[in-house]
Amino acid sequence: MKLGKALNIMLIGFLVVSAFLIISLLSNLSDNDADAVMGAWIDSNLVWCYILFGLSIAAALLLGLANTLSDPQALKKGLMATGFMVVIVGIGYALSDSSIPQFYGVEKFVADGTLTATVSKWIGTGLYVTYTLFILAVLAIAGSSVSRILK
Repeated sequence: MKLGKALNIMLIGFLVVSAFLIISLLSNLSDNDADAVMGAWIDSNLVWCYILFGLSIAAALLLGLANTLSDPQALKKGLMATGFMVVIVGIGYALSDSSIPQFYGVEKFVADGTLTATVSKWIGTGLYVTYTLFILAVLAIAGSSVSRILK
């Protein structure tokens, strides 16, 4: 059996299961919020959505990885982009400070543990990375305009 035919059969199976779950949910809707049957069908539909979402993410990642690995030039560009991002994040991490900022209401976040020195360090890293990428984008736009004028 060819791969395309197997994929079509699989997609039809997904469609049949999805249609069955939707029809079953719609036939079991009620005004009673405590209806256990309706809650079970809602849960079943949500689980099915999570499964489909996970499968689509896995397919996108695997097919993208297979496409990248099959083309050495794309692999080289992908590794260069990944290395560039690692350097930018590393610079941002090195420049960021782990001290807790002082603002109105900070005591609440420190007391419940949502704002720690580590969280503060990563927030600073994210800010430095954002600023750096913004500056690089502005320079790239200006550089392309200048190079176009010089040509």
